[in-house]
Parts: sequence; C-alpha cells; structure tokens
Amino acid sequence: MIELALYQPDIAPNAGSMLRMCACLGLTCRIIEPAGFLMSDSRFRRAGMDYLDQAALIRDPSWQAFRRATAGRRSVLMTTRASLPYWDFRFRPDDVILLGRESSGVPEEVHAEVEARLTIPMRPGMRSLNVAVSAAMITGEALRQTGGFSLFGDPQAHQ
Repeated sequence: MIELALYQPDIAPNAGSMLRMCACLGLTCRIIEPAGFLMSDSRFRRAGMDYLDQAALIRDPSWQAFRRATAGRRSVLMTTRASLPYWDFRFRPDDVILLGRESSGVPEEVHAEVEARLTIPMRPGMRSLNVAVSAAMITGEALRQTGGFSLFGDPQAHQ
C-alpha cells in the first residue's frame, strides 16, 4: 500500500494533520528523523487529535535507514523543483510519497537518490502550498490511480 514519508518535518501541526489523514485512510506514515519537534508537542497532538493513536507510524532514524527500510520501492518526491505534474505520473501501489521540510525541502542528496520527482503546478509567482495540503492532494491522486480507495467499499453506500 502507498505510504507517506515526511523528511525531517519541522512544523508540528502539519505533521499531526498528515498523520491524521494517514489514520483515516489506513496508510502508514514514516517520519525520517530528526523532526523539528517532539512527538509529545501539544501542537502536534492537537492537529492529530485522537487519531494519532490509530495512525501507523514508523520513525526512521536517518535518510539512510529510510532507504534501507524501503529498498525495492519507489520514493516519489514532491518538490517545487520538478517539472512533471503529479497527475501525469503513474503511481504504483507500493510507492512511498516523500515530502520535504516545510522550511527547506530536502537536500541535494535526497533529490539525487529518489526515483521520481513531481510537482503541483501553480499560478506564476506562487511559491508553494502548505505541505499537509500537498500531501492530501497527491495521496488522493495516488489512491485513485491504484484503487486504494476501494478498500473502503462502495462509495454509493455512503451517500
């Protein structure tokens, strides 16, 4: 199943929101350390609410540990430095969607090692979207393409 990976996240509420999304969608979230906050941070807990206890969270102590743990899977980096729009990319069910630090993205080493780099096209002059919003957009498209939403049953039954 698709996983979400946060590279050294530094804004606790964004990470909490993304873990909440993962809990609701049944996805695993990986945090590549070091994070810029403690998991006990009240802002992190507030954004994740009581969903954090239901989130599948893996903490990788470093980039190298993450790469070893996800060997054989594609790391798909979301970056403003890419030219390929995320909707033109063919996601696979075992992809790991990687998001960088809110303050600085990811270092060159990470850019060089990932298997794909995607962007969310925006109006000229705009720098970037909130990382949690970006994660939701990309994860939704990846699940749509790979049939991941079918895990929740018939959408007509929920109307």
